[in-house]
Amino acid sequence: MYSSEITKASNFVQGVDTAFLVIMGISFLFLIGLTVVMLVFIYKYNRKRNPKATQIEGSVKLEIIWTVVPFLLTMLMFYYGWAGWKPMQKAPKDAMEITVYGRMWNFSFEYENGRRTDTLYLPKDQPIRLNLVAMDVLHSLYIPAFRVKQDMVPGKKDNHMWFEPQKIGTYELYCAEYCGLQHSYMYSYVKVMEDSAFQTWIADTTNVSGSVAEIESPAATGKRIMQNIGCFACHSLDGTKLVGPSFKGIWGAEHTVKTGRETRQVTVDEEYIRKSIYDPNADVVDGFSKGLMLSYEGQLSDDDIGNIIEYLKTVK
Repeated sequence: MYSSEITKASNFVQGVDTAFLVIMGISFLFLIGLTVVMLVFIYKYNRKRNPKATQIEGSVKLEIIWTVVPFLLTMLMFYYGWAGWKPMQKAPKDAMEITVYGRMWNFSFEYENGRRTDTLYLPKDQPIRLNLVAMDVLHSLYIPAFRVKQDMVPGKKDNHMWFEPQKIGTYELYCAEYCGLQHSYMYSYVKVMEDSAFQTWIADTTNVSGSVAEIESPAATGKRIMQNIGCFACHSLDGTKLVGPSFKGIWGAEHTVKTGRETRQVTVDEEYIRKSIYDPNADVVDGFSKGLMLSYEGQLSDDDIGNIIEYLKTVK
């Protein structure tokens, strides 16, 4: 059974919920009050009960009341909205910083030690500052259980949000701004842990990642990397045309590309793949649009790209 207690998971819940309840309460007060007055007037002043129209003179007192009372109620709604919004604007100086990258159609989270994941892991009862970076179009990071949502605007500097997780558990994280065909698939999870468990996780993550990479083949590692950064949202594996060319049989194939105003034939090899990842608009495959993919330079290492190449060699 649903319980509202489950979703009260951050320090901003009370302020946001209070503002919401006050605004909803005043809205329902007016809805019910105006409806009742309308029904009373319909009954009292219908043609049978009041065959001759009654002239009602103006009332200064009444005009003052219906001007002042709505104004005070509006200021009351403004106050609770402001009181809930104001603390969200400035993160504490000791907040742990995590960079969030949003692109069509996935989120990735980079920690201060360089570790990047597709799930947001957080310590309980510690302030968290998320630095928001949109890599392509407008996104919006929304964590309902924390009552926080912030637009991710491409090119905007110092775009951030902060909060303090206060309840251990796993919570949903969404993109709340329509950002393209697969917007509805752009979601992830927030996992809140005790601080001791988080410190163990963040310290061991690099080692665990390394051991996994050693066990997996380069091709398997490449596929995992591509899944994490959302490649398969735009490129199919079965020959279907999506936003970008299909990966099916791409290795060693010849493609017609547009390089500036020139049209030429290229063979898909290591140099071409690397260039397509770092400078995707340099050689655009004929039949596809320029500007839909942004560079992954600085986000993928040479080893990552090498593993991706090994995977693409296996896609037949």
